[in-house]
Amino acid sequence: MVEIKSDAALDAMREAGRVVATALAAAQDAAAVGVSLRELDDAARAVLDAAKARSPFLGYRPPFAPTPFPAVICTSVNDAIVHGIPTDYRLRDGDLVSVDCGAELDGWTGDAAVSFTVGTPREGDRELIEATRRALDAGVAAAVVGNRMGDISHAIGRVAKDARCGMPADFGGHGIGRRMHEDPHVPNRGRPGRGFPLRHGLALAIEPMLMSGGRDEYHVAADGWTLRTVDGSRAAHIEHTIAITEQGPRVLTAL
Repeated sequence: MVEIKSDAALDAMREAGRVVATALAAAQDAAAVGVSLRELDDAARAVLDAAKARSPFLGYRPPFAPTPFPAVICTSVNDAIVHGIPTDYRLRDGDLVSVDCGAELDGWTGDAAVSFTVGTPREGDRELIEATRRALDAGVAAAVVGNRMGDISHAIGRVAKDARCGMPADFGGHGIGRRMHEDPHVPNRGRPGRGFPLRHGLALAIEPMLMSGGRDEYHVAADGWTLRTVDGSRAAHIEHTIAITEQGPRVLTAL
């Protein structure tokens, strides 16, 4: 069931989104050569604790997962696409890092992700991150009243295709509100003019995941969570929670 939010609910989601944005900024600020992924999680956790916000990631266990997720952020490095678990791995010069974070505040949820490089970027990483950002921007720009879900999906997919990047076919964005994952699903590829009609008050997490190798295949790592590219190519993941309004798309997880 798709829940259409009131303007007051969207304002409440914006407050949760501010917490997410601040936590992501704290994790990115903490990222440096020699810093562990657990330390990034600690930085984000401190922001959530200070805001008295709950993490929808911590303890989350979808049907595919062998264990509950043990952290408040996902940290996906280099060939990891999404769902990476923060470990004692220490960041190295040239690592490409994607951090995904959620927060629940006063019963409403926000979800967002950023990708960035540590130290000296490797060849192609900046271009991959920029292509992922363009894909997100295109999806958000298409999220207007009167369009359909396929318009968002088509906009994202077109940018990925033009950049010659792959995307994991089974994963995309989602509705969001009282829970982190709600209906409807937001595919990262689709046909314009098709799918769920976009209405004022619909809240979505839009999240392109681009793989530089151009292939769509992925495999699940031994931890049962992390998705990795099959060819070892780099991946980037950028996400915002947005609201569709009569005034145009409203980004709820901007800093």
